[in-house]
Amino acid sequence: MADVYLETSFVSACVAEKRDATSRYQHQSSVEWWEQQSGQHHLVISAEVIRELSHARYRSSAKALRFVESVPLLAIDESVRGFANILVRERVMPGPVAGDAVHVSVACVHGVDYLLTWNVRHLANPNKLEHLAAVCLRLGLTPPRIVTPDMLWKETDDA
Repeated sequence: MADVYLETSFVSACVAEKRDATSRYQHQSSVEWWEQQSGQHHLVISAEVIRELSHARYRSSAKALRFVESVPLLAIDESVRGFANILVRERVMPGPVAGDAVHVSVACVHGVDYLLTWNVRHLANPNKLEHLAAVCLRLGLTPPRIVTPDMLWKETDDA
């Protein structure tokens, strides 16, 4: 059973109430993945997901926090913070050392198999993935496969 880190954008898409076409598509894909695929994986999050979902400006905060309340938390310790700093310093992730850098660092340090996200700008970005792999290799870490729900669905179907 693969470990899957649920990044904030995935959780947000699951509880979204936005009406634009992209948001509706992401919501539908995320809910379908959750209902049909999540049981085939060991799901995890971190306190960074909780922090982002708890933001005062996030309208669906209560609903999103209920959605992940039973998902186990991975620790954000000194090794995670240190690697997040390296990711920002090496320009793999944008600064400050929070958000995306922490999500990727948690997944790398804890050896998570997949990071599930809709953030294709900074996370599921092919240009970033090559750079991340090089930095991880240099430090003896294995990067997670950073995927959207559609990508993980296809992989589990094909396996």
